[in-house]
Amino acid sequence: MPSFIRPLTTKRLRDLVTNAPAAAGLTSVGVLCAFWLGGEGALVASALGLPVLVWLRRPAPPACVLPPPDPQTGLILRDAVLRELDARLASAAHTGLQTACLAVSIEGLDQLEPRHGRSARPEILRQIAARVQTVMRQDDVVARLPNGFAIVMAPVPRADLETLIQLGGRLLSALRAPVPLRKDSAHLQGCVGFCLPSSAPAPGAAALLEAAEQALSRARDAGPGSMRAFVPDLPAPPANLNLLQQDVALGLETGAFRAWFQPQISTETGHITGAEALARWNHPERGLLCPGAFMDVIYGAGLSCRLGEEIRFHAFSALTGWDRAGLNIPRVSVNLSPEELRDPDIPGRIAWELDRFELTPGRLGIEVLETVVTNTGDEVTPRTISDLARMGCMIDLDDFGTGNAAIPALRRFALHRLKIDRSLIANIDTDTHQRELVAAILSLTDRLGLETLAEGVETLAENAVLAGLGCNHVQGYALARPMPFDGFLAWATRYHEKLARSAHPNPLCGGKTT
Repeated sequence: MPSFIRPLTTKRLRDLVTNAPAAAGLTSVGVLCAFWLGGEGALVASALGLPVLVWLRRPAPPACVLPPPDPQTGLILRDAVLRELDARLASAAHTGLQTACLAVSIEGLDQLEPRHGRSARPEILRQIAARVQTVMRQDDVVARLPNGFAIVMAPVPRADLETLIQLGGRLLSALRAPVPLRKDSAHLQGCVGFCLPSSAPAPGAAALLEAAEQALSRARDAGPGSMRAFVPDLPAPPANLNLLQQDVALGLETGAFRAWFQPQISTETGHITGAEALARWNHPERGLLCPGAFMDVIYGAGLSCRLGEEIRFHAFSALTGWDRAGLNIPRVSVNLSPEELRDPDIPGRIAWELDRFELTPGRLGIEVLETVVTNTGDEVTPRTISDLARMGCMIDLDDFGTGNAAIPALRRFALHRLKIDRSLIANIDTDTHQRELVAAILSLTDRLGLETLAEGVETLAENAVLAGLGCNHVQGYALARPMPFDGFLAWATRYHEKLARSAHPNPLCGGKTT
């Protein structure tokens, strides 16, 4: 072949491939090869050139286009956060670091429109989104969901339940703070659900986010300000215990479950009027766990009655220990699960336990959920509560304000005290409507001859307002957090000393006691 033909051929082939359709290019190349090499050359060129031409003329792959961010908050949306979560999971698999997914809801947003107008919604969302981003670290990813946010934690050396519980608490605190508007302020709350990859029902970002959203749904069912961890659906028969349920059963047998105590204070005298016993699980790998991390497993395994026995044992042991130390703690309160209240033998068992510790029934408070007294189809529970009241135990209606308890239901049970739920206490010092609602509840309970206790009191301002409204007792972080037996003993000793020195009947009005 003459040397001058080679550059012409190369250029010609390039032009044919680039500018002509594949079939036309192939025909042209075949003609040239036939001219230079004969008929067999055309066949060879077609056989060898067809795959090359098809590859060169293949369509470009579609570009990966993410949807635009949320116009109100500037945050990415669901599809984008799923891509981020997939990338974090893949990175964690190679590096050994851990990540997690949280879902956060904004509670009360729809109810603000009649008061603040529709135009306030975008500003509220913008401020809340900024708060959520402030709580999280710079490398964490925050995305907008229809009723809240999805959060993907940046990989860390250790992401466990306790870490997520603490993070969820900070998110709830950020959502509780008033949102300043032009002429007023908006008061909202939130709920948090979260899931660790190890607890997800399936691998991948979609399953992890859906699990966090399922946990959020359970938190919302529990009321504003709640937080739940995702726990897979578990089989009911105890014989089919999975790994988590086996851990719970082993913990109950080895004494890993303990009672921590949170004091209850009289708003009139400032004296300690009791303590609530709260379950804690000292897990060998995950550390100290709160009820939100294990109660679903307890119920699924049918072990709530066994847990109740364990907590009462520690509660009665603590009460006798405080007596020996000279502390005047009149009463300790425990929660009875719906399963325990449906047990007709529970009054006799509790009477035996009290006698074992030489305690009178009046020193035990029984807390029952508001949802229990509204279940009119259960005949055993009312009898159980009545039997406990006749023994002399003090019956508290817990979480009042989260259910639909009516006045006849309150009279049906021999109640001693109503515990007003945190959702009604939040922002009572700044929200006039909230304050009026609590005042109406206190007036009703006074007419019914019931005492009242406000739970979840988190600020001294809330404590002062409740005392002024006539609420009898308060409980919450403004007073003290839950403590083990020794910690409560030390705290109560310091508190009594401060109370003796204080000119004010309630020292909390003058500053927090630590």
